[in-house]
Amino acid sequence: MPIVAQSTETDWVSRFADDVIAEAERRAPGTKPVVVVASGLSPSGPIHLGNLREVMTPHFVADEIRRRGYEVRHLISWDDYDRYRKVPAGVPGTDPSWAEHIGKPLTSVPAPAGSAYPNWAEHFKAAMTEALAELGVTYDGISQTEQYTSGVYREQILHAMRHRADIDAILDRYRTKDKGKASAGGQKQSQKKAEEAELEAAEGSGAAAEDDGSGGSAGYFPYKPYCGGCGKDLTTVTAYDDATTELTYTCAECGFSETVALSEFNRGKLVWKVDWPMRWAYEGVIFEPSGVDHSSPGSSFVVGGQIVREIFDGVQPIGPMYAFVGISGMAKMSSSKGGVPTPADALKIMEAPLLRWLYARRRPNQSFKIAFDQEIQRLYDEWDALERKVADGSVLPADAAAYTRATTTAAGELPRTPRPLPYRTLASVVDITAGAEEQTLRILSELDPEHPLSSLEEARPRLDRAENWITSQVPAEARTIVRAEPDGELLGSLDDEGRESLRRLLEGLDSHWSLDGLTTLVYGVPKVMAGLEPDAKPTPELKIAQRSFFALLYRLLVSRETGPRLPTLLLAVGADRVRKLLGA
Repeated sequence: MPIVAQSTETDWVSRFADDVIAEAERRAPGTKPVVVVASGLSPSGPIHLGNLREVMTPHFVADEIRRRGYEVRHLISWDDYDRYRKVPAGVPGTDPSWAEHIGKPLTSVPAPAGSAYPNWAEHFKAAMTEALAELGVTYDGISQTEQYTSGVYREQILHAMRHRADIDAILDRYRTKDKGKASAGGQKQSQKKAEEAELEAAEGSGAAAEDDGSGGSAGYFPYKPYCGGCGKDLTTVTAYDDATTELTYTCAECGFSETVALSEFNRGKLVWKVDWPMRWAYEGVIFEPSGVDHSSPGSSFVVGGQIVREIFDGVQPIGPMYAFVGISGMAKMSSSKGGVPTPADALKIMEAPLLRWLYARRRPNQSFKIAFDQEIQRLYDEWDALERKVADGSVLPADAAAYTRATTTAAGELPRTPRPLPYRTLASVVDITAGAEEQTLRILSELDPEHPLSSLEEARPRLDRAENWITSQVPAEARTIVRAEPDGELLGSLDDEGRESLRRLLEGLDSHWSLDGLTTLVYGVPKVMAGLEPDAKPTPELKIAQRSFFALLYRLLVSRETGPRLPTLLLAVGADRVRKLLGA
């Protein structure tokens, strides 16, 4: 019996691992089977953070099964033999002339200008491959171009062609037809929504929008040749002989026509709704999630379940639906609209364990957002609080499981920052210092004088991520610029209470010069001015006084009424410069 590593009542990964192991043992009774899980990615454009869920969901399940001592293959099918459907917006090195390649396989489309890679598919696969390595995802990559053009699927293709009438009958159950029934309008609307959902998914997966092989006057064929003349898939099969496998097609784009022996011909592929279930049977896939779009009536996963059983004598994998992933401040992601953040983009501003955690802590059917705005600071605070709970043993089981999956794999721990200082503090410091290392080290070493930072390497890679966030995501007008000279006009306009509050702050600088000490000081000055003890609990009136005091300090230091947390700002500016700017 499998060993359950985590509480199955609280951890979605363990629950799926239980189900997958049980299914693997059912398929191969009396053995310890090799468990196959799968993902599919189409390099039709930038592979974004929504597509990453297609990989991370089976990755976590595969990794849990490995921890239990099973051999696991995580297949990633690169759907690089899909047709090139459109020129994605916002891709550097492209222009409208790339539209002339629409209809060709992705591996036959030139890479964007200036790319180091031989074709369009390899260009976009490369960034994802690097990101997956940093995320600790191990997998077996399969190029569908190589599979099809080398004849690996020859028998499956011939089998599908022999059973084309049966496939057509299955697909026909879901095709919209006007049968004169009162419910026809509603059925059409439902089908339209399903088709729209699948087209929407194609923005990320590419394959989902392919037709189901509906034929012309010669009947239905589940196979689509790429034209021998123009290389595009705008072809129609006009004749096929099961006995000889002779296939004739014509191209609507260039008029080219030829007759080939399909038993020897390798320049074409099964249509998506047949291709996917064929692969389930061929690879023996036991677990493969899919997006919401694939789970609607008549969609690829639903229809594929019947085709894999009835045509390929296989079993549909356990296939949970996963929800969309959003970005703070952005609409739902779409590869074709341009500017969509990729895993590589996320890994520039956050460490790999944090990005893994975002996918591990939510069940696949729960949507969530990834922060590229100020929310990333709160997210890191939440992560650091979780680490403290793990360290002191107060963490809940489900949270502990998600943390373990974020920071380790079956192969070992992921790299981490030796001294994980608060992200918001690091961001404030590099904002103020503009990344000057000597100045940054001075400030960071003063955060905790009893345990000073001896080298910036102790704060890396988190420090580098925070600096990347400041430089790439924070608008120039929101950056912090410390005044070069005191604001004489503002200082001269202060009343006695304002001057006294500054005097008390300056008087306490030396004795409070640490992050915690300055926090106590800046919150304490308004309390003392109100006749209270420095540790008194704030009242509504006191909070107003504190906000007014803070706004004054910001105006004197950075000429705005808001900015980085004041204790961090004071440390960054330095005691001598603070005294100068506050009129000492």
